Amino acid sequence: MSDIKWAVLGTGVIANEMAVALKKIGRNIYAVGNRTYSKAVDFAKKYGIEKVYDDYNDMFTDSDVDVIYITTPHNTHIEFMKKAIRNGKHILVEKSITLNSRELNEAMELAALHNVVIGEAMTIYHMPVYKKLKEILDSGRLGKVNLITMNFGSYKEYNMNNRFFNRNLAGGAMLDIGVYALSFIRYFMTEKPDKLLSQLKKAPTGVDEQAGLLLMNNDGQMATVMLSLHSKQPKRGMVSCEKGYIEIMEYPRAFEAVVTYTESGEKEWVKDGDTRDALIYELLDMEKAINGDKKCMLLDYTKDVMDMMTEFRNSWNFKYPEEEL
Repeated sequence: MSDIKWAVLGTGVIANEMAVALKKIGRNIYAVGNRTYSKAVDFAKKYGIEKVYDDYNDMFTDSDVDVIYITTPHNTHIEFMKKAIRNGKHILVEKSITLNSRELNEAMELAALHNVVIGEAMTIYHMPVYKKLKEILDSGRLGKVNLITMNFGSYKEYNMNNRFFNRNLAGGAMLDIGVYALSFIRYFMTEKPDKLLSQLKKAPTGVDEQAGLLLMNNDGQMATVMLSLHSKQPKRGMVSCEKGYIEIMEYPRAFEAVVTYTESGEKEWVKDGDTRDALIYELLDMEKAINGDKKCMLLDYTKDVMDMMTEFRNSWNFKYPEEEL
């Protein structure tokens, strides 16, 4: 499939970034849909998009659409995903891809039945610098990965009505920022962590405001994560190996890392890609997957991360309204 036609559901920040990314590589979104029709019209005018749906549901049955980028809130994803899949559409879904493992498993089974590609818009899996770091680790120069330490802290206004703290909008640190840290961990570990411990501080709304996570897999690899929605931290990831360590700042869209070799103290700067092109890498990998290279979307890692997030939230006895039905 050479001329892949993209539609986007939603007109928020990510949808705008997607439009800019496609323009940068000489392409454009074919169609846009939004709950508020006027917003879709304004978005289409801004980016010169050919088609606007009066009813965004028409996107799912449009025979000209090949793939839909779903950019709506987490708790709306699964119903849109199922509708798209049943109509034979490939889907790229903004993180977190679903609320829980049950939803993701249902979508994956349905996608296999209809032979369509599902991808999560997880920048870490597609930034070129991560592929270079994986090559360094695979070469054996650093030895085995032993420990990973992660930080991600935002300082969000302490307003319980905004989406970050709103239980009805699937708020909370885990699904919003924890997904990045756990995706980083899964990317560098040899297998999924299956031993999980945590400490939790809840916001007044009951969502996870702050959390400390401890993970280990059967290969003895360990990781720690500190998450916060009302206390700023650097977005820092560190991978400690037998013969050195890797440090990555601003890791969700990183373009550089520092490798320190323990014995010599030598530092190696590893650079590749551009933070500004994060969505380009995602979109191009999604098109590769549609054209046959399905593994490049790392859906098995997405599933592992969703399993971990679900297990953590179950241990906190924390459910969203959709999960209580």
